[in-house]
Amino acid sequence: MPDLYQELINLAESNMYPLHMPGHKRNELSTPMKGAFRCDITEIDGYDNLHDETGIILEAEERANKLYGADKTYFLVNGSTSGVLAAISAAVSKNGKILAARGSHKSFYHAAYLRNLNVKYLPYKQIEGLNIPDSFSEDDIEQYIDTDVEAVFITSPTYEGICSDIRKISEICHRRGIPLIVDAAHGAHFGLGTNGTQDTMFNKEKEANEASAEAGYISVPENAVSQGADIVIHSVHKTLPSMTQTALIHVSGDLIDRARLKRFLRIYQSSSPSYVLMSSIDLCIKEMEENGNSYIENLLKFRNRIQRETSDCKVLKVIGKNVIDDPSKVLVSVQDSTMTGEQLYDILREEYGLQLEMAGENTVLAIITGWDKEEGINRFINALTEIDKGLSVAQDNQVSHKISFIPPRKMNICDAWDAESEFVSFSDAENRIAAEFVNLYPPGIPVIVPGEVYTKEIIDTVRSYLDQGLNVQGIEKKEGLLCVRQK
Repeated sequence: MPDLYQELINLAESNMYPLHMPGHKRNELSTPMKGAFRCDITEIDGYDNLHDETGIILEAEERANKLYGADKTYFLVNGSTSGVLAAISAAVSKNGKILAARGSHKSFYHAAYLRNLNVKYLPYKQIEGLNIPDSFSEDDIEQYIDTDVEAVFITSPTYEGICSDIRKISEICHRRGIPLIVDAAHGAHFGLGTNGTQDTMFNKEKEANEASAEAGYISVPENAVSQGADIVIHSVHKTLPSMTQTALIHVSGDLIDRARLKRFLRIYQSSSPSYVLMSSIDLCIKEMEENGNSYIENLLKFRNRIQRETSDCKVLKVIGKNVIDDPSKVLVSVQDSTMTGEQLYDILREEYGLQLEMAGENTVLAIITGWDKEEGINRFINALTEIDKGLSVAQDNQVSHKISFIPPRKMNICDAWDAESEFVSFSDAENRIAAEFVNLYPPGIPVIVPGEVYTKEIIDTVRSYLDQGLNVQGIEKKEGLLCVRQK
């Protein structure tokens, strides 16, 4: 068997085009990181220490902070996951209460488990027909927040690129004296570009687009830092040219104890942080400082081309900016055909050499960035239009299995996940208490959480995902569903 390095070389030399993370797209021109081993060192004299930074690492963090405009920015080498864990641990007392969206990443639930938190969920909201999490408004927060809530946790943008009104939500939180934590892992590119302040071709195109009834994307959304969030977590690797596992956590205001946050960052991150990863973050920040405008212009150009040149497709639909706020996310719907998302995903990969980010029940997701290549974008457009020509509109839309409510809860996450458990067949699992998370991956949003009760709807949905060949985590197909052992 070839080793991991050789497998990576084989992929790099293949014809497989990456319409997925990370943001550098294996493009060797994106940063000077080709010779990664040359900068792979440990904490030696003169090279600072991530967990007690006073020198070159601190200076690098301050450069990142200048780009995003927070009060303080820290490097993360264990990904956004470590940032989410540290943020929640710092903001909410042990056994405390947090208000959060159900569609939060699994790292949120891991933090709730580790700190034995009481999670109160925001209303269950999905985009009809696409079965993806919707955004939240100030009214949603106002209705669900109560006096026991110590912090609010929002994912914006969502995995599919939908943004909540962070500015108004932060105002509600601050009136109550509690912090707003924003998981903006997929939004590290937000706020970059000209933002309409410089006289460039980008702005001329922006003005033309604004005058058009079919206006395309004219900018990226505003950054959550500038909208008033107290903690914002960014995965710089997801949509910017940085190595996988690199991220940032930004802190603003006085609602978060910085020393407490730093303590948890030391706990949740490696004691041997990679200088390769840290230098990758720093080079990425430098790249955005010097070439961020052109990076965003390329992203918008690619995204608008995809939207425009697939607009005549009869069956496949690229979801536009009326739903998807983030131009880096290209969500393609197959809901009007008999094809499933997994089938389209497989065709694009196997017949066109296009590796997408994710397949859902009736959608596929591609991620594009400013470092994509014209050839790859052309190939993607041509593939969608060619596949569409061979499809016909379904007489009856395919039945879509979705979860329309949050399951009833009988135990908290910590108690249920730690309880004695047993496998239960699908046919016998109704009304049993889940002892394990079940989620589609990516992005890792749970279908059911430990402590919640299996309903017929949940079981049917999981079975449907399995029948379609989707990547369902947290189950053993032969043994069944892991449930809390009955006394």
